[in-house]
Amino acid sequence: MVQKWKVTIPKLSGTQERSVYLYLPESYQTHFERRYPVLYMFDGHNVFFDRDATYGKSWGMKEYMDQTDTQLIIVAVECNHSPDHGRLKEYAPFSFRERGLGTIPGLGKLTMEWMVNTLKRDIDHRFRTLDDRDHTYIAGSSMGGLMSLYALIEYNHIFSGAAALSPSLWTAPGHLENLIRRQSLLPNTVLYMDYGENELARHKGMPRYFSRIAALLMEKQILVGCRIVPGGEHCEASWEKQIPFFMRTLLYDRH
Repeated sequence: MVQKWKVTIPKLSGTQERSVYLYLPESYQTHFERRYPVLYMFDGHNVFFDRDATYGKSWGMKEYMDQTDTQLIIVAVECNHSPDHGRLKEYAPFSFRERGLGTIPGLGKLTMEWMVNTLKRDIDHRFRTLDDRDHTYIAGSSMGGLMSLYALIEYNHIFSGAAALSPSLWTAPGHLENLIRRQSLLPNTVLYMDYGENELARHKGMPRYFSRIAALLMEKQILVGCRIVPGGEHCEASWEKQIPFFMRTLLYDRH
């Protein structure tokens, strides 16, 4: 079952509303004593329904969850669709320059502060969650993948696992590397990170960025599951195929 409601994030987009999608396993309606882990996801409009997806194709997460009977709550928040690069700003942990766009200010910190201090608290209050770090995860793709990686590092006391699909490491690799180097990360931190074979050429230096970030994370003793996806593209149809890989990585031997 997927519920949907509107929220505002005043510090980011004023009174402009956006949707929150929440998936509950079928057992939630019958096992009233049970509590559930939670996976937070970016670009929520692309997660469940083709009719809401930007390009008409979603990840199909509901179908995967129902078919596998995975006992997990998913909370997916719609991005900022402002033509003034709203999504890029909110999903950028660090400011960066992009050809043709100029400087994109990094509002990722504000996004995460809202997510952990407002959204997560609301979800934990309204639903039967396991609210501790060991049962709280985050995932996304592209800029959302970068934000998931950032969240795992900067908010490691909140998230024990993350899935970063096709993360936009090219935006500010130096800042990300410095963040990883200076952070003290908790044991048993799990990361799934991938990149599509066919999208590697989209940004110069991606193989180098990908391998350097992965190496730094492993030096920090993060449990990294790292893949270059054969034939992988930068789109929801490709990311949908990676769901079994990242879900098994996040949930392996965890419950």
